[in-house]
Amino acid sequence: MDSTRTRSRDVEAALVDAAEAVLVREGPQALTVRAVATEAGVAPMGVYNRFRNKDGLVDAVLVRGFQGLRAAISGGDVLDPVRRLRICGERYRQFGLDHPQHYALMFDRIALEAPSEEFIAAASGAFGSLVENVAAAMASGVLRPDDPTEVAQVIWSAVHGATSLELKGLVKAGDPAAAYARVLDALLHGLAP
Repeated sequence: MDSTRTRSRDVEAALVDAAEAVLVREGPQALTVRAVATEAGVAPMGVYNRFRNKDGLVDAVLVRGFQGLRAAISGGDVLDPVRRLRICGERYRQFGLDHPQHYALMFDRIALEAPSEEFIAAASGAFGSLVENVAAAMASGVLRPDDPTEVAQVIWSAVHGATSLELKGLVKAGDPAAAYARVLDALLHGLAP
């Protein structure tokens, strides 16, 4: 008889996977301890034992969301700083379109609740990736010298606003992708030396 137990990290990952499945399938209102436990095939106490409460579980899901956003907007190995910023902007929008439930909850949680330190670190890391891309563009002379954090805030405000409007169906332009490309063009043109 095999008496090995599932490692705690594996159970935590399975619970976060289950929470993501519930979030994507049914939306944030359905993200309950009971629903996640049922999805994962564990007792609700398993969620409490690993995450203390629903908020801890939601934070774990959203930490993954911000990690995914950061990976998406990193720019990878693109050396051209303008192209890297453009890719960063394009991927930001695509992340929102591909993960609308995560995207909405990620930013609602920042604004409405007191998230965990891990959540704040993951969110800051995603923004930090944008700041790094802006600083590299400034260092190469394709963006005028300024405070990289402030310029990153301007870019984030524009791309987040455009993405959020599109997700809510409030884009009036016939082609949302083309309208978004114009937002990126305006940003890069306006921030050039």
